Amino acid sequence: MPSASTGASTTVGATSSVTSSTAAVDSRLTPGGPGYRRMSFALFLAGVATFALLYSTQALLPLVSTDFGVSASEASWTVSAATGALALFVLPMSALSERFGRRTLMTASLAVAVTVGLLVPFAPSIGALIALRAVQGAALAGLPASATAYLAEEVRPKALITAIGLFVAGNSVGGMSGRVITGWVAQEWGWRVAVAAIGIIAVACAVAFRMLLPAPKHFTPGSLRPRVLARTVGDHLANPLLRRLYAIGALFMMVFGGVYTVIGYRLTEAPFSLPQGIIGSIFLVYLVGTVSASTAGRLVARLGRRGSLYLAGGTTTAGLLLSLVDSLPLVLLGLVLITAGFFAGHAVASSSVSHTAKQGRAQASALYQSAYYIGSSAGSTLGAVAFHAGGWAGTVALGLFAVLGVVTITLLGSHAARTQSHREPALAH
Repeated sequence: MPSASTGASTTVGATSSVTSSTAAVDSRLTPGGPGYRRMSFALFLAGVATFALLYSTQALLPLVSTDFGVSASEASWTVSAATGALALFVLPMSALSERFGRRTLMTASLAVAVTVGLLVPFAPSIGALIALRAVQGAALAGLPASATAYLAEEVRPKALITAIGLFVAGNSVGGMSGRVITGWVAQEWGWRVAVAAIGIIAVACAVAFRMLLPAPKHFTPGSLRPRVLARTVGDHLANPLLRRLYAIGALFMMVFGGVYTVIGYRLTEAPFSLPQGIIGSIFLVYLVGTVSASTAGRLVARLGRRGSLYLAGGTTTAGLLLSLVDSLPLVLLGLVLITAGFFAGHAVASSSVSHTAKQGRAQASALYQSAYYIGSSAGSTLGAVAFHAGGWAGTVALGLFAVLGVVTITLLGSHAARTQSHREPALAH
């Protein structure tokens, strides 16, 4: 018969084991805990640099058109080339992050992107500018999927949506500040000096990011074998929920890319005829996106994922319709609603991908980012084509079509969830 001391010792050992197991689980970052604030600010800065660089020419397209003597649709390729290259390279970059680590790849990607950013102002032709922008987009491909995978590994699940929302908020701040700064700088010194200023800001963000981001504690290196990668990607694409989330991200971004690529052209024309600095300041509405993205976690807690997507789609639709009116206050209100709806929908969809994928999170996030930036590239190009063919109403029609796709896909998801819930009780019996 075991002695009392042996039993006590066994109990203490068991308790110690449970405690150490709990501590291992709880070592992931959580709001208010050590390292969480540094991590959040570091990834916020990475988001700022990514969007500021990626869309650095978008608010300047009328000036680029004039400088090189090209049309709106040709100038729009300075945006589409960057986002298209990002979409193409995000999956290979995610595979590299599985092998070499999220922080390492994000650091290398930012270093290359900011270096190219300092070369962009010296582009001698529209072709050279488009080529440099494509290289920049390919380099930035290492950021989005690696960042969301880093968060999924290093942050507790209950805080994941909020953490990703803060990263997306950094995207919105980068997009806003990049456009506002370039607008005013370009008005005084031209578009080349404006994109140079963005390059210098991105360098500062990249250095601060590397200094602040905590070293990963829960990363396990994966395989670079093509067969393993192909199997992981195939598993994700076979998941109906992930496929719907990828499509939703692409469609939301198609709206956003089309609207913000063309809005500068609309506001330089009658009846608005605004100067470049004022047009750049219009992008202050991105602050609304910062708020809507960072509060996505509370929105999902109250309405659920599908309810949040319906609300985001409805908000975006209202903004598109308001923007048709030839009144500057109503156009601005329309942009506010479009921006709020887009960033909320994007934060919900991207965090849902990280939550859904249990294995190969970097590849799952990469597929979402690839679809997302394909939507951006398509929106930028098609939005400009639609504007050339039918004016602002043509761009709005493209946006409404994309939102209809979001709502339809979400409805299909609701139907699939109800069907699954009815099947499970039947299987249980």
